Amino acid sequence: MRILIIGGAGHVGARLVARLRQSGHDVRVGSRDHGVDALTGAGLGDAMTGIDVVVDVLNTTEMEPAAATAFFKVSTERIIAAEQTAGVRHHVLLSIVGADRARGNGYYVGKVAQEDAVRAAEVSYSIVRATQFYDFVPTIADWLTVDGSVQAPRMLLQPVDVDDVVDLLAEVATGAPLYDAVSLAGPSQYHLDVLLRAVLADRADGREVLTIDGIALGADADDSLVPLGAHRTGRRPFPIDVPSAG
Repeated sequence: MRILIIGGAGHVGARLVARLRQSGHDVRVGSRDHGVDALTGAGLGDAMTGIDVVVDVLNTTEMEPAAATAFFKVSTERIIAAEQTAGVRHHVLLSIVGADRARGNGYYVGKVAQEDAVRAAEVSYSIVRATQFYDFVPTIADWLTVDGSVQAPRMLLQPVDVDDVVDLLAEVATGAPLYDAVSLAGPSQYHLDVLLRAVLADRADGREVLTIDGIALGADADDSLVPLGAHRTGRRPFPIDVPSAG
């Protein structure tokens, strides 16, 4: 199978490229370093020649709602237009569990707009929604640091190993289109404050984690960022011992 990975040089994309090539697939990397810019459309047409499946794992640092929405909407529309011209038969998108339940998070607002653009297009699609990656948890602590301490509410998080995400993306990309979304989370749920306290202690990070009232990360409710219905579960446990929420 001939597969193009948009964002194929990134954190998820590079792993997915390697995984699919190990399975014998013909994989192309879609990134600026490889002459492909999804935001401007440069190089997309040539990159999609003869391609069967496109997997979009493109990322941005934009966190403001309008900017994130513009990035994801414009890049997705350009990708899909190129797919239609080239006759690509399957578009796979990596998204986020609970993005539609975190309306205070500008990045997630952009991901919802991206999902909407994929569903509205005339290309067969599958959406893989994943929870936060294990290796992203320390960044959450940085976001919640105020005056040297981490202020974390007792909301739920169910992070997942990035390699479990790559496994599911590879499975979906090489299968028939779902015309729907499938969600993936790690094997355990944690209270955010407990998780961050354990992670910082393991890293010998002296920041104190204070348990506060309320909700963080732009979520609508304390369970917005965990699956609320049927979902797939990753097989790799969190790398350190953390008391689970259940």
